[in-house]
Amino acid sequence: MGKRRLRLIQNNYSEYSLSGVEFSAERREDVSKNSQIKCYDSISNALNASEFDVAFVCTPPATHHGVIKELLENKINVFTELNLINNGYDELSDIAGQNNVRIFMSSTLLYRKEIQKITELVSSQKQPLQYIYHVGQYLPDWHPWESYKNFFVGNNETNGCREIFAIQLPWILNCFGKSVSIGYTSRKKISNLDLDYPDSFIVTLDHESGNRGVMVVDVVSRKATTALEIVGENLHLFWDGTPVGLKRYDFDAKSLESITLYDSFEHNQKYASNIIEDAYLAEIDCFFNMLSGKGAPLYSLYEDKLTLDLIDKIEGRT
Repeated sequence: MGKRRLRLIQNNYSEYSLSGVEFSAERREDVSKNSQIKCYDSISNALNASEFDVAFVCTPPATHHGVIKELLENKINVFTELNLINNGYDELSDIAGQNNVRIFMSSTLLYRKEIQKITELVSSQKQPLQYIYHVGQYLPDWHPWESYKNFFVGNNETNGCREIFAIQLPWILNCFGKSVSIGYTSRKKISNLDLDYPDSFIVTLDHESGNRGVMVVDVVSRKATTALEIVGENLHLFWDGTPVGLKRYDFDAKSLESITLYDSFEHNQKYASNIIEDAYLAEIDCFFNMLSGKGAPLYSLYEDKLTLDLIDKIEGRT
């Protein structure tokens, strides 16, 4: 994620001066060589060498609290990737307020045009809807260049299924209703992966709005899968997670019609077809606009705390 954010900022905000902080000497050398930016081995050394206005926190989620706290205490605005652990949120908010700086919470799917269109169509309905949503990808394929045991998705506290829920639930709650109760929940390990957490979940969600859904989340699907179906008397939508995969059933023609939202989009071949760069850039734009007083983020620390509390219930932690 750090390399992605770096690439997008360099390609779209060339007027900004960039530096990096990375504990690994090998990664510092790689970034300096390929991105021509100065890399430091600690935040304190970076701050001793220069002054900074903003920082992007792209470290493993379990480290976020300490990193964000140090940045805020040095009066630096923070963009943070998914935290997955909501410890210290009140403390971080207090420090940000005391030092007159901002925390921007990433939730990339809220910036996807397909999600925004789905939310628009769902909001237009006067009758309840139901949805079936399956998101899964084989864990060893997430980072094929390294073992899944060597990065955060291999750990129970910040596991792969938890990350999928943390990515998906913010838009689900925003679209179908933020007040939700959990119905049936099934947690199970169905693979031979070396994991100490369930690798598949089936969850039913009842939204106070009247909408309801089933989420199937796993790290077992050998083909990276995003399959959404929304059913209602006056709306029937399908989405396969790709920028060209949103379709609406035409009741009169009795056929599926594509909903076109992009003239073009940017895709990195290293990633599955449902991952495009456009939304990552859109939230970077939103972050910089927020700091310029030109807009507001689509997601907050408070909302993320509620999301992570809900995931805790799904995982049986509370």
